[in-house]
Amino acid sequence: MAVPTIMKENHFQIMSDICASLCRDANARAIYVIDKNGQLIATAGESERFDSTAMASLVAGEMAATGGLAKLIGEKDFNVLFHEGVNDHVHISLVANRVILVVIFDNRSSLGLVRLRVKRVSAELTEIFERMLHESGLPGANPVFSEITEQDIDSLFE
Repeated sequence: MAVPTIMKENHFQIMSDICASLCRDANARAIYVIDKNGQLIATAGESERFDSTAMASLVAGEMAATGGLAKLIGEKDFNVLFHEGVNDHVHISLVANRVILVVIFDNRSSLGLVRLRVKRVSAELTEIFERMLHESGLPGANPVFSEITEQDIDSLFE
């Protein structure tokens, strides 16, 4: 279970700016930041062209299903998913084990460019979420507990 996080206006603005930069730098059509529960956090680009609510829900469900598949074959998780279409492509990545970053791009860009830009942005988003968690003062924001996973908790009850 993820520790709830309080997002302040300045964090949202920084995140929105990062998404806009990623959209521009990766030559992407749209960027979405979604929490693991399927709630939309931030967007950039042509995001209004797509049903953002459906996108958030489907992507979160896909990450959950893919996590089950990973465990089935002995992996901890699959952190990156890629779907290649005829015209549009979708790159999905898990950031800070907390949010899902979705990049929709077409043939004006390349998977290599998107992956390169996503790697940089993932580090920036991770830093923002760590700062938000620290500033929230919520229980569980203590770094001692940040390494405990759901699997660790589940194993206590087996």
